[in-house]
Amino acid sequence: MNVALAPEFTSRVRRNEPLSRHTSWHLGGPAEVFFNPHDRAELAAFLRALPAAVPVHWIGLGSNVLVRDGGIPGVVISTHGTLDALARLSETSVQAEAGVACARIARQCLKWGLGPAEFFAGIPGTLGGALAMNAGAFGGETWRHVREVETIDRVGRTHKRAAGEYRVGYREVIAPAADEWFLSAELSFEHRPGTQPSEMRLLLARRKAAQPIGEWSCGSVFTNPPGDHAARLIESAGLKGFRIGDASVSEKHANFIINDGKASAADVERLIAHVRETVERVHGIALHPEVRIMGMPA
Repeated sequence: MNVALAPEFTSRVRRNEPLSRHTSWHLGGPAEVFFNPHDRAELAAFLRALPAAVPVHWIGLGSNVLVRDGGIPGVVISTHGTLDALARLSETSVQAEAGVACARIARQCLKWGLGPAEFFAGIPGTLGGALAMNAGAFGGETWRHVREVETIDRVGRTHKRAAGEYRVGYREVIAPAADEWFLSAELSFEHRPGTQPSEMRLLLARRKAAQPIGEWSCGSVFTNPPGDHAARLIESAGLKGFRIGDASVSEKHANFIINDGKASAADVERLIAHVRETVERVHGIALHPEVRIMGMPA
C-alpha cells in the first residue's frame, strides 16, 4: 500500500519510520506512515483527509505491543508527547488525555489527595493503552475509575460515551462502535488527603524487586488464568531463562520476555508460542497473550 496524503501533511509525517524507536521491546519493522499530531485539531484534520481504505493504528509508549519485523502498513498515530493534558475537575474526579503516562496520573492524584490511583504507577504505558485493554497493577484496574470517555472516529468527529457503553472485563474492552479511538477519559477517585508518597514508593519498590525493570520488555506477556498466575505456570514448566535467538524468558519474573539486545520480533513471537505450547503440555492450561501483536512478518 502506498498511502497518499493531503499536501499539508507531507512534511508532518515520517515514512518508513522504524518502530523499534517507539516500542519498549526496542524491536519491530517500520511504520509505512508515522504521524505525531501537534494537537487535537491537527489530528482531526489528518483523519478527515486520510483515504478510507488506509488502516490506522495507534501507539503510546509502545509498552504492550509486539511489532512484527515486516512493519505496519498504513498509518501509525503516536500520542507520545501530545494529547497529554491532565486536570482536576472536582474534589474527586480528573480529566486525562490519552497520551498521559499512567505513572503521571498516579503521581498527580497523590498530590491532589485522590485515590486509589497508586496502581497507575505500575502500568508502563499511557492512558489510551490502559483504556484499550483495561490495564491494571497492584490489584487496581483502569475501568473501575472511568466515568466517561471522549473518542475520535475515522472522519475526525469526536464523541462522548458513558463508561456503561463499553463491555469491560479482565484485560478486555469491547467498544460500542468500530473505528473510534480514545482521546480522553474522566476518572473518578475518592478524596484521600492522608495518602503518603511513601505508599507509592513502597509499591514501586515491590515492583522493582519482582520485575525486570530497566530491561527491554513489554511488561507482562500473558494474562493470568482464573485462580492462577501465568508466571507461576511458566516457571514451574522450567522455562525461566529459556531463549530463542536473543529473546529470553526473564530469570526474575517468568511472565516477562526480554530482548537481550538483538532479538527480532520473530524471535519473540516464536518464544511466546513455545511458552504457550509448553505450559499447555505440562499443565493443561492455555495461556493467552495480553501483548498485542501488530504488523507483518519480514
